[in-house]
Amino acid sequence: MRVLGIDPGLTRCGLGVVDGAVGTPLRMAAVGVVRTPAELPIAERLREIDRNVEAWLDLHRPDVVAVERVFSQHNVTTVMGTAQASGIAMVAAARRGIPVALHTPSEVKASVSGSGRADKAQVAAMVARLLRLDAAPKPADAADALALAICHIWRGGAQTRIDAAMRRTGTGGAR
Repeated sequence: MRVLGIDPGLTRCGLGVVDGAVGTPLRMAAVGVVRTPAELPIAERLREIDRNVEAWLDLHRPDVVAVERVFSQHNVTTVMGTAQASGIAMVAAARRGIPVALHTPSEVKASVSGSGRADKAQVAAMVARLLRLDAAPKPADAADALALAICHIWRGGAQTRIDAAMRRTGTGGAR
């Protein structure tokens, strides 16, 4: 299974592609971050994120896209930008018929580190270890995108297969 993990953000949007399956070694295929300048209008920033996500989908052809589920924070402006970037990623995948899975930050942290309260450094260190990398990807958004992909391979892969089978039989899906 090939998963494109997306850590949405308006200033920095992490992208990471991981190949693997439960019980097999994982392999990083690509990692990067889309950066948009704060001085650009939001519509232009979203267009840049869309352009990059589209390019990654074309280049890497993932089986599924795993996006971090947006959660409420105290800073509404930050949440709005994150939600907008998340929506761009989901629409880009949907245009191609690629399934999209949402995972909460604590789900991702627990999946890669064993604790839903792990800090960014712990998550990055575990991503590097799980993917057999010499160093943790930087910035943290890149490591978080890879963690999302790993989480989906380990936690969401079975649900993706069930949903696909149900769509083939015309009975709908669980999500």
